[in-house]
Amino acid sequence: MPPKAPKLKGKQKPQEEQREDSLQAVVLADSFESRFAPFTLERPRCLLPLANTPLIEYTLDFLAHAGVQDIFLCCGSHAEQVEDYISASKWKLSTSPFQTLVLLKSDATSIGDVMRDVDNRGLITGDFILVSGDVVTNISIESALARHRQRREKDKNAIMTMVLREVGINHRTKAASRKPVFVIDPASDRCLHYEEIRASGKSGRYVNLDPDLLSEHAEIEVREDLLDCYIDICTPDVLGLWSDNFDYQSVRTSFLFGVLKDYELNGKTLHTHIIADQYAARVNSFRAYDAISRDVIERWAYPLCPDSNRVRGQAYEYTRKRIYQESRVSLGRTSMVASGCVLGRDTAIGEGTTISSSTLGRNCHVGRKAQISDSYLWDNVIVGDGSTIYKAIIAEGAIIGNGCTVEAGAVISYNVQIADNTTVPGFRKITRAKSNQQISSKRIDTSVAGEGGEGYEYLPDSDEDSDESDTFNPVHRERRASESASSVSTLHSEELDYEQPEDRSRRASAISETSDESAPSKDFHAEATASILDGLQKGHLPENISLELQAFRMTLNATEHEVRRAVVAAFVRRIANLESNGTGARGEAVASVFTQYKILIERIIFDKNSDEKPDQVDFLLCMQKELVSKERGGSLLLFVAKQVYDLELIEEEGILQWWADGRSSEGALAKLRGLVQQFITFLEEADEDDESEEDED
Repeated sequence: MPPKAPKLKGKQKPQEEQREDSLQAVVLADSFESRFAPFTLERPRCLLPLANTPLIEYTLDFLAHAGVQDIFLCCGSHAEQVEDYISASKWKLSTSPFQTLVLLKSDATSIGDVMRDVDNRGLITGDFILVSGDVVTNISIESALARHRQRREKDKNAIMTMVLREVGINHRTKAASRKPVFVIDPASDRCLHYEEIRASGKSGRYVNLDPDLLSEHAEIEVREDLLDCYIDICTPDVLGLWSDNFDYQSVRTSFLFGVLKDYELNGKTLHTHIIADQYAARVNSFRAYDAISRDVIERWAYPLCPDSNRVRGQAYEYTRKRIYQESRVSLGRTSMVASGCVLGRDTAIGEGTTISSSTLGRNCHVGRKAQISDSYLWDNVIVGDGSTIYKAIIAEGAIIGNGCTVEAGAVISYNVQIADNTTVPGFRKITRAKSNQQISSKRIDTSVAGEGGEGYEYLPDSDEDSDESDTFNPVHRERRASESASSVSTLHSEELDYEQPEDRSRRASAISETSDESAPSKDFHAEATASILDGLQKGHLPENISLELQAFRMTLNATEHEVRRAVVAAFVRRIANLESNGTGARGEAVASVFTQYKILIERIIFDKNSDEKPDQVDFLLCMQKELVSKERGGSLLLFVAKQVYDLELIEEEGILQWWADGRSSEGALAKLRGLVQQFITFLEEADEDDESEEDED
C-alpha cells in the first residue's frame, strides 16, 4: 500500500490561494476624455511624454514600488500603440517586478464600460488598486493599504479607500473652474458626500448636504483643500456595483456620488486616506501637464526626475546648472540654455538661440537666434531661424518655419508644418487629424498654418469636454528656492482691504459654506501676481505677459480692479528685487520696470478719453495700499507717481482726482501722502498757469 500523500494546509488549491493573496491593479489607460485633443486623436494620453518620459511609466513605476503583482491595463482607443509600447518596454522583461501584465482591449466608450468588462472577465480575486494611467506619484501606499484591510476586517461593507493629497485650496494642479469637495467623518475617515462646485460665482460657495448627515455624525469636515490622486484601493464588491448600475460612467461624478447617495439601499461605505508629505497628481489637463512637468523638473516629486532614467535607453545627467541633458547634444557657441531645461539626445541648438524653462525631446533641431521659453517640444521637432515660442506645446515631428511666433497657450500637434513668418495666435490648437465634426461639416481652416503650411485649426466635437482648465493655461507659479518669502509666498498679507486667506491646508471643520465671498478674488490675486512677477524676472515680452494675464482673468471671471491690483503687486516686488540686487537705485528701478512694461498698464486703463478717471484713480489707490506697510513707501509712491505721469500712463487729471479722492487719505494711507504733496503742488500750479494763459488769450 503506497504511503498517503501529506495533507495540504489551508485550501486545496494553493495556486489559486497565492493568486488571491497577490495584490492586483486595474490601470485605466484610456481616460475617455478629450481634454488632450488634438494630441489624443493620434496617440493615447498615457503615452504622451512628460519630462520626456511617457506618462504610463510613472504609473507603472508607482505600482511596482507598491508591490503589485498582477496588472490589467485597460485600453480603449489606440490600443495597438499601447500594446506595442508595453511589449518593447522593461515591464515585459524577465526582470519585471510584475508576475503578469495583461492588456485588456475593448470597444468601451466610458470608464463604466471598462469596469463592467473587467468584472465580466472574472480576473479580480481580491483587493486591487484602481488607478489612472496618467498619475505621477512617489507615495508609499503601504499605510493606506494596511488601513484599508484593517477596516475591511471589521466591516465587510467598507469597499473602497481613496488616496487624497492635502495641498490647500489653491493649487496649480487643480482645475481652474471646478473644485472637488469631500465631506468626511474625521472619526472614521468615511466619505459622506462628494460634490464638484464651480471655482467662482455664487454657486461655488455652497455644497448641498443632506440634513441627516449633521444629526447622525458628531463632527464632519468639508474639505476643498484635497487633491484627488485617482488612486483607489478597492474590494471586488466595487466591480459588482459597477455591473449592477449601468448608469455609472465615471469614477467620481457617477460612481462615488451614486454609492454615497444610495447608502441607505446598499449599505456600502467609502473611505479616505489623506497624505500630506508625498507627491501625487494626475495629468488630466494641459494646465496640470504644465504644473506637474515643472514639479518633476524642479525635483518636487523626487525621485521622479529625468535623471532617474526610468525608460530603457535613457541617459540623462543633472548638471550643476540645473539642466537635465542626454549625450550628443549640440549647443551653438553663442547659444544660452538657462536652468530648468531638459535636453534629449541628438538635439541641436543654433547660434544665438536662447532656451529657458523648456523641455526638448530627442533629435530636436532649433535654428539660429530663436527664443524658446516655458515650452514643451517633443521628439523630432524642428524650429527655424529667428522663431519665438512662448508657453506652448509642440508635438513630435512638427516643423516651425523661420521667423515664426507661437504665442502663449498654443498647441501644435503631430507633423504640423507652420510656414515661414507665421504667427500662431495664443490658445489655438493646430492639427493634421480631423475631428468628427470637421469631417461632417467640412470646416477646415488651413490659414492658421500660414501659406504653404500643413495643418488646420482643431475644431472640437460638440460633446467634448468644455472645462476651461482643459486649455493650456500658462498662468503657472513656479516654486523656486531663490524666491524670497516676500516675493510670492506672502502675497499682500498686509493689505488693508484684502484679508489674507486663512490656512485651510489643515482640516477645517465646517457644515455648509465652503469658501467666503472673496475666495475667487484671492485665488486670482495670488496666481496672477506670481505669474506676472515670474515674467518680469525672466524678461518675457510684455505682450505675452498681458496675454496670459487676460486669459487667467477670463478663466476666474476676475474684475479689472483685481487685474490692476495684481499688476501693482508684481511691479512693487520687481522693483524691490532690483533694489536688493544692487541693479539700481530706487528711482532707476522704478523707471526700468515701468518703462519696459508700460504696455501692461496701458492695457488695464480704459478712461483716457473720459472726464472722470476711475481706472487711473483705482490704479493709484492700489499702489498706495500696496506700499502702506513698506519701508520708505512714501518715497516709492512719489517715484511711481512721477514715472507714470512722465510716461503718460496716468494723466494729470487722473493724479489730481486720486489726490482729491477721500479714500487716498483714509487711515494709514494718509501717511504716504507727505512726500507726494510737492508733486501734487507742482501739477496744481502748472494747471493754474495754463488756465491764466488761456484767460489772457
